[in-house]
Amino acid sequence: MSLNEELNMRHWMILACLLWAGFVGARTERVVIQGDHGKLVGDLQTPDGVKGKCPIVILCHGFGANRNGLERDIARELEARGIASIRFDFNGHGESEGDFRRMTIPNEIEDARHVYEWVKADGRFGNIGLEGHSQGGVVASMLAGRLGRKALKGGVVLLAPAGGIREDAIRGTPPGLQGEFKGDPQDPPEYVMVWGHELGRDYIKSAFWLPIYETAAGYKGRACIVHGTSDRIVPYTYGYRFHQLWKKSEWHLLDHYDHGFGPHPDEAVKLAVAFFCKTLLK
Repeated sequence: MSLNEELNMRHWMILACLLWAGFVGARTERVVIQGDHGKLVGDLQTPDGVKGKCPIVILCHGFGANRNGLERDIARELEARGIASIRFDFNGHGESEGDFRRMTIPNEIEDARHVYEWVKADGRFGNIGLEGHSQGGVVASMLAGRLGRKALKGGVVLLAPAGGIREDAIRGTPPGLQGEFKGDPQDPPEYVMVWGHELGRDYIKSAFWLPIYETAAGYKGRACIVHGTSDRIVPYTYGYRFHQLWKKSEWHLLDHYDHGFGPHPDEAVKLAVAFFCKTLLK
C-alpha cells in the first residue's frame, strides 16, 4: 500500500468514526469494583445499538483528581461514537474507599488491573483500550507493560504522562512541585502536603524505586502520547521518552498547552478519541 493510499484509508476511518456522533444512544451505570485498598466507584457508559460485543476503554485519572475531570469528557465523546468506557476513582480519591496517605502507584496499578479483570469478566465487551492522564498515565503505561499487546487490542493513550515521578522522589521533590522533603528521601516523614493532600511515606519510598519505563517497555502495541510544551508540572520530554520506547506510537506535542491541556482541553480529548476510533472501530 502506498503512503497516499494509507493516508486516505486513515482519513476515511476517522470520518466514519465522526459520523457516529449524534446517532448512538447510551446509558450510564454506576459500578462498584473491589480494588487493592477497598471498593472502587466508577461510571460505566455503554452505547446502545452496538451489534455484538462493544469495544471499551478504561480511563485512569491523575494524582489528587477524580473520574469526573478530563476522563469524563473523553467518555462522553467515546459513547457518541459507539465505544463504551469505564472511568473510576482510584483508592483514596473521589468516592472510592481508601486513605489517601496509603495510596501508592503500585496499588493504583493493582486498582486498574482489578478494573481490567472486571471488564474482561463481563460478557458485554470486546476489545479493550486504556487511557491515563498524568499519574494515571504512569499507571496505564506500567499496566500495559504487564498485560501486553494482546490484552489491549484497542491500544493505549497517555496524556501528559508523569514519567518523572521516580526522579522527583530521588531528588526529594514532591511530584510536580518545587521544594525539598526534610531528611533522607529514602526515610521520609510520615507524610508531606502536596496540593492540599497528605502524601504518605509509602508513596515516596515506593516511587524511589519505581521502574516506570522498564515496565512499560513490555508493551509492544499501538499507542498515542499527547503532551504540551507549557507543561511545568511534567516536562514534555517525559512524554516523548514513551514515544521513543513504544515504536508503534503516535506523538502529538501541543504548543503552549499546560499539564491539564489548557487553554483548550478538548484538543487532547479529540486526539485520544480519534486514536481509539482507529483502533476499536474496524
